[in-house]
Amino acid sequence: MSAEPFLPTPAPAPRFGVWFIGARGSVATTAVAGCAAVAAGLHPPTGMVTETPDFASCHLPPLTSLVFGGHDTVDCPLPKRAEHLADGGVLPHGLPAAVHAELVAADREIRPGGPLPGDTSRTDDDWIEVFAADIRDFVRRHELAGAVVVNVASTEPAPADGSLPPSSLYAAAALRAGCPYVNFTPSTGLHHPALAGLAASSGLPYAGRDGKTGQTLLRSVLGPMFAQRALAVRAWSGTNLLGGGDGAALADPAAAAAKNAGKERVLADTLGATPEGEVHIDDVPALGDWKTAWDHIAFDGFLGSRMILQTIWQGCDSALAAPLVLDLARLTARAREKGLTGPLSELAFYFKDPVGDGPSALAEQYTQLRTFAGRLRDNPGVPR
Repeated sequence: MSAEPFLPTPAPAPRFGVWFIGARGSVATTAVAGCAAVAAGLHPPTGMVTETPDFASCHLPPLTSLVFGGHDTVDCPLPKRAEHLADGGVLPHGLPAAVHAELVAADREIRPGGPLPGDTSRTDDDWIEVFAADIRDFVRRHELAGAVVVNVASTEPAPADGSLPPSSLYAAAALRAGCPYVNFTPSTGLHHPALAGLAASSGLPYAGRDGKTGQTLLRSVLGPMFAQRALAVRAWSGTNLLGGGDGAALADPAAAAAKNAGKERVLADTLGATPEGEVHIDDVPALGDWKTAWDHIAFDGFLGSRMILQTIWQGCDSALAAPLVLDLARLTARAREKGLTGPLSELAFYFKDPVGDGPSALAEQYTQLRTFAGRLRDNPGVPR
């Protein structure tokens, strides 16, 4: 009687970390809950570009392999935050209970953030080292194959005195911990001049800035349409009504200015010039996590005929942003695994104000993203 052949136990699949800055905010909470729900088959991956056929053979980290943690300055536990989001209609009723264990596990990995305004207890380098040590400890304890740091915190004003704002401290900490960095906010992050050398010498990929979820997404489609049809845009004005943490943060004119810079760049790049008009952002606390964006576009047709196009975008920023954040974490982790370094300009599809050079029209950005997907496959490629 022949012996059964010995079958070695397969090695466990590698796991990857996603370290959120602003880990108890609406976007991070929605991303953690949504990842658990999709991984368990409770909901389809609607809004996740990386779950479409174009990315099927890119060897991206499976959703089941992602481990979450992060920094935050608030202490509301993720399960409670998820319940608030469900009460507001952001998350499906019953989902916080269904993924309670995953929310608790992620909440255990959230460490105190900082510095708060006026806090002079540590130097910039001290803060960077504290944050980097938290990230390194997270990777070590969970025996992760790698981790990506993603900034989803509230928008901060641009620094006025050359000092490093909190977003830049976190960005520097990510690189010091050996992790790729994604800035999904308009905050300074790696854009600070003092971090240019660190970013260039880190040998790590990074992406950003300011996720393109609604009004600017539409502008990146409509702007090229006007240009390609040779229609002269005379003015393009907009208004954003939103509540929640973002609404409160953007009530600060300096923070709003940082946010609007990316919106204006899209129009300038796709139209060839910046039309008249501004974007106004109004904090309406009663709206919670929901947002209404209105655009009024004045343009000339044949023989100077004056015409108007108006658009209204109503949606939930957290639900729009969360699938993109998961996409970016997976794409950037895979880019690191493939040895790519420096600014990932190919991820411009996801951002209002992307790093590196590239097109601003959404269709061209998607073509670029598909080409990038080819680089992530195991076929031979040209190293960066």
